[in-house]
Amino acid sequence: MKTNITVLAMIAALGGFLFGYDTAIISGTIGFVKTQFNLGTVMEGWYVSSALLGTILGVSVAGFLSDKYGRKNILIMSGIFFALSALGCMISASFNGLVAYRLLGGIGVGMASMLSPLYISEIAPAKTRGRLVALYQLAITLGILVAYFANAYLLGVSESEGMANASGMTHKIFVTEVWRAMLGSETLPAVIFLLLLFTIPQSPRWLTMKGRKEKAKNILLRFVTNEEADEEIKHVEEILSKESGGIKMVFSGPFKLAIIIGISIAILSQLSGINAIIYYGPKILEEGGLQLGEALGGQVIIGIVNVLFTFIALWKIDQLGRKPLLTYGVIGIMISLIIVGLLFHFEINNTYLLMTFILVFIACFAFSFGPVLWVLLSEIYPLKIRGTAMSIATMAVWVGTAFVGQMTPWFLENLMPSGTFWFFAACMLPALYISIKVLPETKGKTLEEIEHYWLSKKE
Repeated sequence: MKTNITVLAMIAALGGFLFGYDTAIISGTIGFVKTQFNLGTVMEGWYVSSALLGTILGVSVAGFLSDKYGRKNILIMSGIFFALSALGCMISASFNGLVAYRLLGGIGVGMASMLSPLYISEIAPAKTRGRLVALYQLAITLGILVAYFANAYLLGVSESEGMANASGMTHKIFVTEVWRAMLGSETLPAVIFLLLLFTIPQSPRWLTMKGRKEKAKNILLRFVTNEEADEEIKHVEEILSKESGGIKMVFSGPFKLAIIIGISIAILSQLSGINAIIYYGPKILEEGGLQLGEALGGQVIIGIVNVLFTFIALWKIDQLGRKPLLTYGVIGIMISLIIVGLLFHFEINNTYLLMTFILVFIACFAFSFGPVLWVLLSEIYPLKIRGTAMSIATMAVWVGTAFVGQMTPWFLENLMPSGTFWFFAACMLPALYISIKVLPETKGKTLEEIEHYWLSKKE
């Protein structure tokens, strides 16, 4: 019986679900944590971005560890960190303890953010690789959406008559300090992810790289015929024989442009302002005239649009290609950011108009930057140092995210919402140039063919 690669991709993509959930669940807790621990603007930013520091730590070691010990084993480690972080945040006794557990969760996010798409790209056939890796981004958007629903639901529980008679720890977690229930709710999906990871095989490409051809072939035979398995192993061995130089391959020769493209797209994806909306959406929507409950409801709508438009990428990325999706998405992002800035600048207090263009922004990001980034990062690097190279590029995502998470409160306070959105719009100009002029099209090519493309280019 053949193993369904889509099922394996969906299990690996659960790392994206936890990434999205962990990223978004914090949005409903910021006000409560800020009040309880009497946080200023800088410490509020630290609460949000502390997990991102952990993410940078996680992604910085994930590549090396996965190249040495395998993609599957380090994914399992990330699942353990997710579960421990969720439980720890729920019971932490101090702000420093809370931050420490957020850091631990961040390490899990960092590992999963790199390894989930990498694992999927290494088991997927060329003709459906874009779609299968895009499942990871879809899982991120679903994680964000479920987190928004969880926040709205738990806020309702805390204010319900049914909890009026609760006492002790239950009252503390679900009523007086409901942020604990919000952060702790991640435990369930983390445990499910962890258990399912034990059912997936190692990456056949990684096993071949380690000289374990027989085991690699046995795994490949679960997906393809004997002839196709032999052919794939032969291609991987051929490309490995042409690779040399270890880590210096990342920074010199034909692969230098690949790493520059990866890092640039990674940072610019975050400078679009996507996480300013994810993290500080309620605060921004309140600035636009919504009450907190309405603002959290607005976040749920944002989450729904994010999921729906990711399906466009899932549907079209292997048909239209990576470049067109990214180009049209970036243009839409720029236009919507400029208009949202104008609405705030001229104090046009039409919340429906504000929500409309924020949703246009989310829609454009969801079918372009969101999925295309992870597809590109998982496919443009050489096998021998794929884990390490992807670590470097993925770290750039999180450096950008940490910058946005830390600086958005300052931007909103000093540049005002209008200046904040215009800053993000200006950052899209280099993204547009790279998308149109620099980025190669990789649709329909095997990972080995993409590698041949870089090797064929002159230094």
